Amino acid sequence: MDTSPLTVAVTGPTGTFGAGLLPLLEREARVERVVGIARRPLDPSQHPWTKLDYRQGDVRNQDALERAFAGADVVVHLAFMITGTTDRATTRSINVDGTLNTFRAAAAAGVKRFVYASSVAAYGFHPDNPVPMDEEWPVRPAARLFYAQEKAELEGLLQEEAAAHPEIELYLLRPPIVLGPNAAGAKLPADGLLAGIRRLLADGAARLPALPLPVPALPLQVIHEDDVGSALLLCVLGAGAPGAYNIAADETVTAADVARHLGVRPLPIPERLVTGAGRALSAIPVPAFVPPAVEWVEVLSHPAVMDTGKAKRELGWSPRHSARETLSETFGDPV
Repeated sequence: MDTSPLTVAVTGPTGTFGAGLLPLLEREARVERVVGIARRPLDPSQHPWTKLDYRQGDVRNQDALERAFAGADVVVHLAFMITGTTDRATTRSINVDGTLNTFRAAAAAGVKRFVYASSVAAYGFHPDNPVPMDEEWPVRPAARLFYAQEKAELEGLLQEEAAAHPEIELYLLRPPIVLGPNAAGAKLPADGLLAGIRRLLADGAARLPALPLPVPALPLQVIHEDDVGSALLLCVLGAGAPGAYNIAADETVTAADVARHLGVRPLPIPERLVTGAGRALSAIPVPAFVPPAVEWVEVLSHPAVMDTGKAKRELGWSPRHSARETLSETFGDPV
């Protein structure tokens, strides 16, 4: 593994993935400088970071990226829109066009390594997907879920770009659901998003003790943001060979486990009923006015569980947090 000093540029450092990576870059002796680029404002002085040079910017602006990447050795691309009220064309311009802009700007800047945060969703939710899947299994676009479609498409596009730039080492990390203290409102105060949801569900369960919440009994993988950060750091440092790596906590949980951490009593629904319903619902045409979030029903059509042996063998990575510890740290202890 190369031991020369590094300048690392990170797109999207203000999200959950960035929260796991930036503290590690700060502590890593080989990393001399970190350049962060995101649309959200960030004041590095509010954090114990001395290496971060933060710039507001948009991945749709390749010229701005090239300026930010000047002198960088490694680019870590974390910027990605998952869902929300943004129209599909804008989302695609950020996710797909923005990712290609980022790689091309990195190539123009002469970086030697490009690290991309992909997802288990790149495998799709196909009935013939093995449980678990290793990296030899092909990524394939999902039937409907745009997030999964774009992740699969981007892995192929990035590999094409990397083939045209053999001087750049391409690393693809495929995590499952990423949780932790910085996940979607988890770090908010007692009246914050997750605390409010947990209180609402717990109050409802207390009033209706005979009516537990029906939840799917599908196996589910999660990973702690810190464990994503440690895997990203190993890629930044050039551990292992370039390529794709599955990462996840060692054990699986279920939606019933999540429900308990949210403060309600689960009523598990058998897997075969859930997958059958998921396949049927995902096949129904959705009117244009329906929010894109309904597409996520496709994740119920088949379990998406990965084998993480390659990351352990070749990157030297292993998760420090169990899945249940991660649920507790994000949602609170189970009831």
